[in-house]
Formats: sequence, C-alpha cells, structure tokens
Amino acid sequence: MPVSALHAVISGGANGLGYAVAESIIQKGGKVAILDINAEQGAEAIAKLGERSKFFACDISNAEQVDSVVDEAAAWMGSVTVMVSCAGVLGNGRVLGKKGPMESGFFSKVIQINLIGAFVLTKACARHMASNQVADGEDRGVIIHTASIAAFEGQLGQAAYSASKSGVVGMVLPLAREFAALKIRVMAVAPGMFDTGMLGGVSDEIRQQLESSVPYPARFGRPDEFAATVTHIIDNAMFNGSVVRLDGAARLP
Repeated sequence: MPVSALHAVISGGANGLGYAVAESIIQKGGKVAILDINAEQGAEAIAKLGERSKFFACDISNAEQVDSVVDEAAAWMGSVTVMVSCAGVLGNGRVLGKKGPMESGFFSKVIQINLIGAFVLTKACARHMASNQVADGEDRGVIIHTASIAAFEGQLGQAAYSASKSGVVGMVLPLAREFAALKIRVMAVAPGMFDTGMLGGVSDEIRQQLESSVPYPARFGRPDEFAATVTHIIDNAMFNGSVVRLDGAARLP
C-alpha cells in the first residue's frame, strides 16, 4: 500500500497498543484518526503525534456513534484504507465470585465492547474502503483486529474476556473471505502479556511471576513490537484471513 494512502482509523488509539500503532503509521508518512472514549488522553496523544493525527471522541459500543465518527474521519483524511481495532476492556472476574455470581450485564458489556464494537467498526470502515480507487495489485483496505492469546488459552477469571476475544478470532476468516472480492484484507494479532495500562497496576511480585511464564524473551512485550507487527501486516499482502500470535511462545497457565 502506498505511503500516501495510509489513512488509518484506530480505535483505542489514545494510549497503549493503539497509540504505538498510530505513532508507527505517522512515522511512515500516513495519517491517523484516533477513536477513543477518553478525551483527555486523546488530546494528549494528538499533542504528541502532531498535525497528521486527529482525535474523535467515540464510544465503540455505540454503533450509531461509530458510523458517524468514521464518516467524519474519512472526510478529514480523504479516505479510509487501514483499520486497527485496539479498544477493549479486560473484564476479569469469576463466574462464581466472592461477592456472588457474575451479573449477566457484566458479561454482556465485555462482549459489547470487545467483540460487537470490533464488528461495528469493521462494518463502518469497510463501507468506505469498498469505494477506494486502486491500481491492479493494490489493496483497497486492510483491517486488523486485536485478539489475545486468551482466545486460545484463557485463564481462570477470564470467561468473559476469552469469549469476546475468541469471537474476534472467529470473525477473521469469514470476513476475509467475504471482503476478498473487494480487495480488502482482514487479519488479527493475538498478543500475550504486553506492557500497557491494562497490566500497569500489577505488583512487582506478580509481574515477575507473569514474565517468568514466558519462555523467551521472559518479559512483557513492548507496544512498539505490536506496532511493528501491524505495520508489517499492512505492507505484506500475503497476510490475510489469519491470526498472528505475538507472545514469546507463552501458554497461559
């Protein structure tokens, strides 16, 4: 995909993995529309990323809002050629916890944000990608979801989170098959434990235990390593319809 056509919509782009992806795409000469629910973090991100970025306040679980914001982002950039879905919540909790059984509403909220939000964003961006004018051999668009190794080896207390990420993994191949006729590729990256805000609150002791469970390298992944994977998927047209594990060979205990 030509650098001039790197027009990316990134959900959850105000921090963590999404911010690293935005930074990488801008460094390659592209433009990014950051969708995030946190306006303060969004403003801070744009201040650092510069004029080739723009923040759009968006609740990814609100389908009408997502459609509207993606339309605004497309108008600002001139097109949408890349979508990276990084918005999500951990949603940890036992089904039968100390405070009683998990409420169905809690489970539904995790699914709504992590899975349905990813679907809604895909639909909104693909609608714009489908009309992109491209030369022979070029992509009209690339859609990349953030899954998790919890989709395959979920831990105790991750019933909701693992279910949502398994759903993301399950969407990838059917979407890739459907969108192939439109020259739109669909992929997912399944990271292991990465050094982001989601894991920022763990104690040093727990951090050491988690890091030691990774065969090599025995550490948390860095956001720039995730971003490098995403940008390589964008550049390499043979990536389509599959999930890339990015976890240092970890298998969650």
